[in-house]
Amino acid sequence: MTREPPAEDPVQDAPQADGPQRAAAGLPAVGHSLRHATAQMGVRRTALTLLRVNQPDGFDCPGCAWPEPERTHRAEFCENGAKAVAEEATLRRVTPDFFARHPLDDLAGRSGYWLGQQGRLTTPMYLPEGADRYEPVSWDRALDIVAGELRALDSPDEAVFYTSGRTSNEAAFLYQLFAREFGTNNLPDCSNMCHESSGSALTETLGVGKGSVHLEDLHKAELIIVAGQNPGTNHPRMLSALEEAKRAGARILTVNPLPEAGLARFRNPQTARGLAGRGTRLTDLFLQIRIGGDQALFRALARLVLEAEATDDAFIAEHTHGFDTYAATARAASWDETLRATGLTREEIERAGRMVLASRRTVVCWAMGLTQHKHAVPTIREIVNLLLLRGDVGRPGSGVCPVRGHSNVQGDRTMGIFERPAPAFLDALEAEFGFAPPRRHGYDVVRAIRALRDGNAKVFLAMGGNFVAASPDTAVTEDAMRRARLTVHVSTKLNRSHCVTGARALILPTLGRTERDNQAGGDQFVTVEDSMGKVHASRGRLDPADPALLSEPAIVCRLARRVLGDGSATPWEEFERDYARIRDRIARVVPGFEDFDARAARPGGFTLPHAPRDERRFPTATGRATFTSAPVEYPHVPEGRLLLQTLRSHDQYNTTVYGLDDRYRGITGGRRVVFLHPDDAAERGLPDGAYADLTSEWRDGVRRTAPGFRVVHYPTARGCAAAYYPETNVLVPLDATADVSNTPASKSVVVTVTPAAGRSGADDRNEADTPRPARGGRRS
Repeated sequence: MTREPPAEDPVQDAPQADGPQRAAAGLPAVGHSLRHATAQMGVRRTALTLLRVNQPDGFDCPGCAWPEPERTHRAEFCENGAKAVAEEATLRRVTPDFFARHPLDDLAGRSGYWLGQQGRLTTPMYLPEGADRYEPVSWDRALDIVAGELRALDSPDEAVFYTSGRTSNEAAFLYQLFAREFGTNNLPDCSNMCHESSGSALTETLGVGKGSVHLEDLHKAELIIVAGQNPGTNHPRMLSALEEAKRAGARILTVNPLPEAGLARFRNPQTARGLAGRGTRLTDLFLQIRIGGDQALFRALARLVLEAEATDDAFIAEHTHGFDTYAATARAASWDETLRATGLTREEIERAGRMVLASRRTVVCWAMGLTQHKHAVPTIREIVNLLLLRGDVGRPGSGVCPVRGHSNVQGDRTMGIFERPAPAFLDALEAEFGFAPPRRHGYDVVRAIRALRDGNAKVFLAMGGNFVAASPDTAVTEDAMRRARLTVHVSTKLNRSHCVTGARALILPTLGRTERDNQAGGDQFVTVEDSMGKVHASRGRLDPADPALLSEPAIVCRLARRVLGDGSATPWEEFERDYARIRDRIARVVPGFEDFDARAARPGGFTLPHAPRDERRFPTATGRATFTSAPVEYPHVPEGRLLLQTLRSHDQYNTTVYGLDDRYRGITGGRRVVFLHPDDAAERGLPDGAYADLTSEWRDGVRRTAPGFRVVHYPTARGCAAAYYPETNVLVPLDATADVSNTPASKSVVVTVTPAAGRSGADDRNEADTPRPARGGRRS
């Protein structure tokens, strides 16, 4: 029997802390998965649905992008994957009656958790200018409203087309095709906020902005370095790969400011040892680095390799460029500066160096702990430098492994969701579809917010995601969205972005991954690309949450026909009727997708080509892999301040909050907590259980405060603090971004932590210092 959604927000102003766990998964993970799933779906639907997750004849998990192994189990999902599926396949519904009962002011005062728990959206909803609540509207009327606003713009560049990584390859290709035929490259996406730094660094150094490893390479590696990543919460199926690598003799070096349960010990729920025994110890050496010290660490490891004369000279001579300059730079690395930047001892770094030197095959994995700093791009370049020294690119068991989040964020970029498209991609579009796509660069996420704020963008369309909650500088972002003429969200469930609107707003409900997609041409499948460049099919099996739901491709096709009219030669009706026709066109535009439809339909799909991995060929400006010699950077924190990183709890995925606990870190019943080293807390007069206000400092002088956080004494690195997002996105200045990639620097925010002025923060909304209007409307 499923539970009804909560009628009221649960009290969250007194979270409890019991200390971190020392192992991940096991029976508790199984129990939490099943309880959450059956509460949303019921017992029978849970069994039928979870057994189809990540199976060759099933659907791709709407959670993370970790690849499936060649030999899938019947239970090829993790705890958070089960939660993601349950949230989409829930039996709860948000109908027009719900919106009639809840005016916008009421919804805007609710927590993200409460909004998400209400269930699936079923009907297009429209917020007219001046109205106090959404009202139902037909699909034709909804799409006519969007088309009318787009056609009324003075320039196509006044529209912003945002995309979430959940969008399929087919929908993403159509979305960018529509935007470009309309006349703009304003295609920001969630990659701008997460892994843009990885793409920037890898494109420059290796010539391909993606990882260079297969899943099997982790199994063959002798050393796996996991830096700035928490697989136990964010990519739990990765733990199985690490366990297999350990069984084959690999060693694991973990680099992180916080100890993470999953990297300490993994209790695999698919084995007797994992369920009943102690599981597998994963980490061989844990380097508890200061936030932002990773570039200095990898530079020091490179120095140790050079001093040991342990470089792969043949590989360097044949395949790389810039070695001599880099080698001189690395040999000059200062130990004093390295220890200051990292907070580590020389003995710890030299021990890590011995692990690198002993390995003949090394893989380096990382995630947002490395990508969201001002110096994120130089940090990832430094990882590449270390691997190039050892010849660890383009051979089995070695390479770069940026671990993506959303299940198709990499595929969306491959399909052309990018504000700075390559000329070759635009040339291919022009040749295939017969129109001249715009060549000027468009807005990424940060620039899109500025454009909305400054009145240069007036219509905002989002294909999935929760843009308002995911973006930095919450008060600025929300004010920018309220200045739009129209905000449109294609969504499966309610979230904060539906409550912060332009003068007018639309919610367009869509099919989820779990659901059958039947069009005029019959049942359809879509495709996704995983974190390691493998493309495979996803086939929903459940009946749609409502018969009137449209798929994402159908929404794009119908909107494009209204906006572009008879002037478009693109066969939008044909694309909506049969997705195979979309794949045929992708095959002629995107390299590596030849014979796309047939290859995608095969069990397991196919792997895209990757020149550095497959041929040791590097499509850079020089035709070789590039050593880079940037100065070492790290955050400099003024006296009395701390460096804050934002992170997920175990009960969330990005901005989707499944519950109010973080089991692995020992938190229950709330999300407004700040993790502090006991000595840092004592210096501020903050005992465990006290409440504190967090205030960020930035050169613009604006005071940004997140009030009422419960202090949790925690074994984090000295001088470092951690708290959950989106609650702390309010502290991240819009202009605090990574050099080159423009990714928000959410992992290195300088803050003061002071005793709370009052017990505030009873929900999980972001709060700024200045009052905000409750709803949309343009301001003079």
